[in-house]
Amino acid sequence: MKPQKTILHIDFDSYFASCEQQFNPKLRRKPVAVTAQNGRNCIIAASREAKKLGIKSPSTRFEAVQIVPDLIFTKASFERYWEITQKFLDICKDYSPFVELFSLDEVFMDITSTSNLFGGNLKLIERIKERIKDEIGEYITVSVGLSYNKLLAKLGSGMNKPNGFCQISKENLNEVYARSKLTDFCGIGERVAFRLQTLGIHTPLQLSQTSLNLLIREFKDVEGHFLCDLGKGIDESPVVPYYQEDDTKSVGRNYCLPQNQYDKRVVLQDIFELCEEVCLKLRRLNKSAKTGFIYLSGNKSVHGRKTVGHYFDSGKELFEICLIILKENNFSFSSGDYIRRMSIGAGHLQDSLSLTPSLFEKDNKNHKLLGIIDKINEKHGYHTIRNGFLLYGPNLKTVPNGYMADRFERTKLAKNVNF
Repeated sequence: MKPQKTILHIDFDSYFASCEQQFNPKLRRKPVAVTAQNGRNCIIAASREAKKLGIKSPSTRFEAVQIVPDLIFTKASFERYWEITQKFLDICKDYSPFVELFSLDEVFMDITSTSNLFGGNLKLIERIKERIKDEIGEYITVSVGLSYNKLLAKLGSGMNKPNGFCQISKENLNEVYARSKLTDFCGIGERVAFRLQTLGIHTPLQLSQTSLNLLIREFKDVEGHFLCDLGKGIDESPVVPYYQEDDTKSVGRNYCLPQNQYDKRVVLQDIFELCEEVCLKLRRLNKSAKTGFIYLSGNKSVHGRKTVGHYFDSGKELFEICLIILKENNFSFSSGDYIRRMSIGAGHLQDSLSLTPSLFEKDNKNHKLLGIIDKINEKHGYHTIRNGFLLYGPNLKTVPNGYMADRFERTKLAKNVNF
């Protein structure tokens, strides 16, 4: 029997907004909203003070000022946020060699073999919090979840925010599950939660008592097993040190439009452009994908993923998968509808060099052509050669933090593609 692990999930509180308040003392103890770098008035983070008054992300400036008229807006500074994250990683690695960077503002730590060196779990956590205050800033705090696996540690870090702590053990698991929401778990969004609720499953505790067969019938094999394990608090995934993370699991692009977009053609061009961005990164990583996913939100939304029977690394193929997802979800775009945010991604990755070449000469020629186009675009500019559907379409520029900016005017001279 494997010894029980001790895992921490450390999550910054209102990270982007707290960083801005640390940088600028005039913003402290005031309601602050951080907006995207692309000039769009889309709120991507809110300070603790703003959250208490009802400000949430994502929302628009117009929506927010209706709630808090004196809300202070500031643009995101991702380069400076990353500098703070690097300082935080330097602190964490002094307490364990197993530190996994989960996102810009959260990490997992496996302290199974190191906690006793620092006086136990609680003393170790206290030391980390003290060093954050001393070395990064007193206005930046973290909440910590402690458990025997990553799933429950992440759940715990969100239980007592801000600057909180929660330990989830096998003894108190049912109690925690009874007072948690399904959407508190990483991996359960609103769509999955709604489907569970139609089955009479409203809490994680009820999920823990649901049979695997029922979950498989409703969600199919992979997702059914995932939800069953989640209900039972099972997670065998290891903490992978950030300096060893070379196996990318998925590639994605998120985009907050500069304004609500009512034109269906332009929305499709944006989707196609993001598909091209995703697959460009796939090719740079020498990866191919088998799954595509898309999320659109505005006055209506759709969220879905689809796995195909072959691997791909071209934006055109990912775009076609997105269109299939939209069609399968009966997503329509009528007069008056608009899109505000979108996410496109690819998963189920495999090293391209390990894949068997296609038997069809056309496929191999197309793959070589993509490589030639990439080289030309790298030398002369990203949009030098692009798909005809994107003629006069969006020119999205990827910045180091992964967000996109600098959008140019476009005409409607695009091929007609219907949802």
